[in-house]
Amino acid sequence: MFYELYLVYQFIIKFFKEVFLPPYEGKEIMRQCYQVGYRSLALISLTGFITGIVFTKQSRPSLAEFGATSWLPSLVGIALLRTLAPLLTALISAGKVGSSIGAELGSMKVTEQIDAMEVSATNPFKFLVVSRVLATTITIPILTFYTALVGLLGSFVNVAMFEETSFSGFISSSLESITFLDIIASTIKAILFGFTIGMVGCYQGFNSSKGTEGVGKAANSSVVIGMFLVFIEEVLATQITFLFRT
Repeated sequence: MFYELYLVYQFIIKFFKEVFLPPYEGKEIMRQCYQVGYRSLALISLTGFITGIVFTKQSRPSLAEFGATSWLPSLVGIALLRTLAPLLTALISAGKVGSSIGAELGSMKVTEQIDAMEVSATNPFKFLVVSRVLATTITIPILTFYTALVGLLGSFVNVAMFEETSFSGFISSSLESITFLDIIASTIKAILFGFTIGMVGCYQGFNSSKGTEGVGKAANSSVVIGMFLVFIEEVLATQITFLFRT
């Protein structure tokens, strides 16, 4: 276990060394950003929309008992931006993107394509690992705010079915309780989630072995470990944010 932790530490340190050294694979980073966003966009849109509808529908009876249904947009906005949007985006990305990265790099490892890149004077770590980790770190925060927006649209659909509320009034009510700390905390969490998902997927794929069995194991481990770390980071981030609020 300690040896594995040492290898992970070395892998992370190597990433931070390579990310600041030329050559900079700008075109590959942009391509990976497109891939990360494209792979997750449809599922994130559907999940975020349904989450907004279901959360609003489940919250309405509790608020109605106290005659506080007018607080519903504000409640949904706070819940989505603080927790639901970053967590949903990270979990979906861990399943879609993390497994894809692990399987892709794992297949390249077992078929010796990575060794061939080294022979051809290409830095495989910078081209394969750095570009993918930067792509997830950049893209997942963007997808997080997109998920929050889609969730608010789903919530508005549910609210509009019961009340005569304009879209502009709903959005204004849902955002009036959002603070600058909420936006900063969600952005930092999303960046951390993206870095973790990309790093786990790349590490598992880059260090896979045992042929096709290793590729499957790398893809599976990328999802399981990525989701586990996301939940741990969510708990820690929530505690730290709570300290700042108090």
